[in-house]
Amino acid sequence: MLRSVDMMASFSGSGGLREGVADARLASMELKQLGYFLAVADSGSFSKAAVRLSVSQPILSRQMKLLETQLDAELLYRNGRGVVLSEAGKLLETYARTIIGLVDKAQSEIGALRAEPRGRVAIAMPPSIGWILTGPLVVRCRETFPEIILHLAEGFSGHVAEWLSTGRVDIGVVYQSPRLLTLSTEALLSDELFLLGAVDDPAGLGGDSVPTAKLAEIPMILPARPHGLRVLIDNELDKLGVSASIVFEVDAMPSTLSLVEQGVGYTVLSVGAVRHLLNAGRIRSWSLTEPTLRRELLLATSTQRPMSVATRLVARLIRDEVQAILRNEDSFGRARAAVKLVGHQELNET
Repeated sequence: MLRSVDMMASFSGSGGLREGVADARLASMELKQLGYFLAVADSGSFSKAAVRLSVSQPILSRQMKLLETQLDAELLYRNGRGVVLSEAGKLLETYARTIIGLVDKAQSEIGALRAEPRGRVAIAMPPSIGWILTGPLVVRCRETFPEIILHLAEGFSGHVAEWLSTGRVDIGVVYQSPRLLTLSTEALLSDELFLLGAVDDPAGLGGDSVPTAKLAEIPMILPARPHGLRVLIDNELDKLGVSASIVFEVDAMPSTLSLVEQGVGYTVLSVGAVRHLLNAGRIRSWSLTEPTLRRELLLATSTQRPMSVATRLVARLIRDEVQAILRNEDSFGRARAAVKLVGHQELNET
């Protein structure tokens, strides 16, 4: 438990304060003394404060005298009606309430961690990550913290960042969100993007990889700007001196995947978002090369509001679940690499 606090200033003998001055009289004060001092300040009387604190009046008087000696300042003026604060006492009262408040908050939050956390936590994320993260997260939270109620919403990264700034949600999972002073972000993973198309490959791409510049030659179904994925693809293609061959702009991932499965066009997403379709053989994927396309997945919270214990615990669960997804993606990547290697060896043997 915290027992003492250093005051980085010294009181002059006249009752004033020299802020920022740390000298030989730097005082180390017990939190108990500050609590006693505030009780006297609130009660306006040593006798009333002693009753409130359940200590004897002589002990309380000695502690206040010791505090005044440590600070080399008179804190309390005694009169016939009780005590009043001096100028130095009023200044100490401000600091003491802040210090005691912070200590109480720390003890409360630490105690809450030991107890069963509860409360409502609102989370928002893009559909492409919500598709694979929401289910495992809800199950894990219900098993680990049954008293925490999750409110889940989906939206594009720009919308999620706005919801965080306005307090609509507590936690956001976003792709390459703009760095805002109102948001605190941490990287969760770097997500590789793949070209997705129908199993019968209507554009006749063949193989298992295509140059990124090829997106200028095949029918593409992509979200409209300013969607982050579209901006990323447009920027990369612009560096190559080409632009995507857009046949449809669709901002809904389920509709996009339905059109892709029917062979209407191709799209670009992470394989994690479409694992169920790939495993079922309903669509196929190609690695993008020259260059490889990646986007960063971030965990975002607001800097404008303190995080509750429940929010911090849910954020920890999100980190854990994303790492589990990352491990699965690594396994998928190794499997793809093994298939490529076997195919290459067979080609060489023929």
